[in-house]
Formats: sequence, C-alpha cells, structure tokens
Amino acid sequence: MTAPFPYRQWGSRTSLFSRLASRFAATKPGSFVVRKLTPLDRKVLERTAGRYTVLGPIGAPVVLLTTIGRKSGRPRTSPLLFVHDGDVLYVIGSNFGQAHHPAWTANLLAHPEGEVAIAGERIPVRARLVEDPAHKEEIFARFVETTAAYAAYRDRTGRDLRIFALTRA
Repeated sequence: MTAPFPYRQWGSRTSLFSRLASRFAATKPGSFVVRKLTPLDRKVLERTAGRYTVLGPIGAPVVLLTTIGRKSGRPRTSPLLFVHDGDVLYVIGSNFGQAHHPAWTANLLAHPEGEVAIAGERIPVRARLVEDPAHKEEIFARFVETTAAYAAYRDRTGRDLRIFALTRA
C-alpha cells in the first residue's frame, strides 16, 4: 500500500458561513464569483504549497493540481476541491456547470502524470479516469457532501462530469 496523502482542512463545512457560501456557489452568479477568485486562490496555494486557500475558512478541501498541457506541453496549474480517500485523491471536472469540460481534464487524459500541492507538500501523481458508474456515483455523492453546489453544477450541464482518481506516482 502506498503512503496516504496528507490532509489539511481548516474552517468548518457545517458553519453558517460555510452553508451560505455553498448555497451561493450553486447559483450562476456564485459560480461566476468563485471563478473570478480562482487566480487569487491559485497564488495563495502556490505560495503556501497547498497549506492555505481562499476557501479555507469555509472548510473547503482544496488541492493545487499541476498537469501538462496536451497541446502546449507546458505545466498548467488549477486549484480544485477534492475528496480525500487515504491513498487516493478524487478530483472532478465540474467547471461550475459550464457546457465544456475544463482543460485540465483533457490534459490528464492525454498525460496522466501530474503533481499536487497539499498540506505543504508537493507530490507527483498519476491520474486514472473513474469510469465505473456505481463507483463514480459514490464519489460524486461525496463531492455533494462537501458542497451541494456540485449537484447544481451537474444539473446545469448536459455533459458527464469527469472524475479522476489521483495516486502517488
């Protein structure tokens, strides 16, 4: 068995602030605001190697995922919410319910190697697309537990949301 991923979460997902933020993020204006905060969050995560995030006070578990661009071959970094499962991290390509998949998912399909910054560590990872429908639904339910916004994102788009399992490379 490989070593488990570190875990760091601050804030509370059950606080009033967190519940209100989750409801707001599920709306189209809320998704717009969160998308606009993403560049700032990326900078905070990069400077702290995944220790701190703009979304931390609401208890959102965020990882910084670096992939290799499928066209450019250059590193591309995205802050993403994740589901922690010991030696596996799950990430989902919701793209806030937009019609197209986020670019990082296509990057992982083309080049499954990447790196995560989490809890102050930078860890090489290998991605595998979760394809089993039952397992995928189980993982999706855990994302909805993290924030109900994911249910709204899935309802907002007609595409199948890609879920990846990340393991240590």
